[in-house]
Amino acid sequence: MTHALVAGGGIGGLATALSLARAGHRVTVLEREDTFAELGAGIQIGPNGFHALNLLGVGKDVRRRAVFVDELRLMDGPSGRVLISMSVTARYRRRFGNPYAVVHRGDLHTPLLTACRSHEAIALVTRASVRGYTQDLGQVAVTTEDGRTFTGGLLIGADGLRSAVRAQLVGDGVPRVCGHTIYRSVIPVERVPPALRGNAVTLWAGPDWHIVHYLIGGGEYLNLAATLDDRARDPVSGRPVPRSVVLDRFPGLGEAARRLLELGDQWRQWVLCDRDPVGTWVDGRVALMGDAAHPMLQYAAQGACQALEDAVVLGDVLADASDDHVLHRLRKYNAARRERTARVQLLSRAMGTRLYHPAGERARERDAMLDSLSQEDLYDKVAWLHGTRHFAAPACDGGPVGAGAQEEGGDAEELQDRVDGDGRQRDGRPQGHADLLGHRGQVGGQSPSGVRRPAGGRNHETDDEHVAGLAEEGGGQQQRGGGPGGP
Repeated sequence: MTHALVAGGGIGGLATALSLARAGHRVTVLEREDTFAELGAGIQIGPNGFHALNLLGVGKDVRRRAVFVDELRLMDGPSGRVLISMSVTARYRRRFGNPYAVVHRGDLHTPLLTACRSHEAIALVTRASVRGYTQDLGQVAVTTEDGRTFTGGLLIGADGLRSAVRAQLVGDGVPRVCGHTIYRSVIPVERVPPALRGNAVTLWAGPDWHIVHYLIGGGEYLNLAATLDDRARDPVSGRPVPRSVVLDRFPGLGEAARRLLELGDQWRQWVLCDRDPVGTWVDGRVALMGDAAHPMLQYAAQGACQALEDAVVLGDVLADASDDHVLHRLRKYNAARRERTARVQLLSRAMGTRLYHPAGERARERDAMLDSLSQEDLYDKVAWLHGTRHFAAPACDGGPVGAGAQEEGGDAEELQDRVDGDGRQRDGRPQGHADLLGHRGQVGGQSPSGVRRPAGGRNHETDDEHVAGLAEEGGGQQQRGGGPGGP
């Protein structure tokens, strides 16, 4: 066993700490803020995310405050007509073994924090902003901004989009500003007319803009996010903005979407950022995970799910590892996760431009493509993302990692494609992104061939114990197609 240091106490960092501690390691989590808390509003959790939460032992606790939606709907924002809708009730849950749900970010963070606090092998340290690291063959030493030093057998950088650990390990500069501005508001549900409280994740799409909304907090609040492709160049994070400014920036809304936007107040503004996929997240005894490794736009609604998958795989590959095994095991983790997460990163970019924001002829082509899809077609297209129970490529020593102890009734689904040693897919094309968009070929002008290179068995809850009941809940009418991703 070894002593693991984790930089960052958000969702990914706490999930990693819990996974490593459950695998037998001692863990110290270093959080830059004065307290462990998760900022933000709504977050979507697909079946793959719930599978990871089950393996971490907190699935039941997260479900208590989750809203299990009946469908994912994509609407034409100007006209108000339904473009396509994917039911996520009984048939979806039976196929993928878990529900699709939405939660407040705090309702995901808190169960992870509670589990970490109750685990004797986990130490939680606040006011410990990681500045950098040094290492030798035997250990890694982390220095904080206030001059303290922590040592261990490995370091996991879970310190987010602007990760200090990544800055040293990859050295790829500041995040990429994607040019989209998002305005967020959380509305008490009693202020929302009943007609606008549907049990769905609903996205209203228009030329260079979209609005998404869904219930969170056990149904007590409506999460509302409005995104504009305004070619913004400067990053913004959580800036308060007057209600009048938000209303003025979305003049093309139909009646229903306009009514929703007018409900919002206490708006805050962000300019969205991500990074290009990189082939290597590991430097000796140091590895990245979550947004520090593969930050992605919200449009596939998979940022938190992919971080949870990372955490599970880290616990699996490091199970029974001593200090002497760390270097090899972290390389194994990197090889296992880089391709799947790169696919989701590029998919997220493509969904914003090709699915949510097209205008004119491109919008008509999108509508025709969506109109051709049956419900089963959409399930087939999301299966690689929502349905996998192995979160990694097949492991080097035989058998996939990321599965933990096999869950009863859960067939393993391995990834279709493998990444070559230099981080490229064998045919040079991304395979998975177009599957969700209904066409083939490169997505958003990006390919894994362009990835950057850097400088340098567990106890768990079973999915099936709750599937039988969840599969019959909801009861929304099954309609054609599939729906939106993130805000």
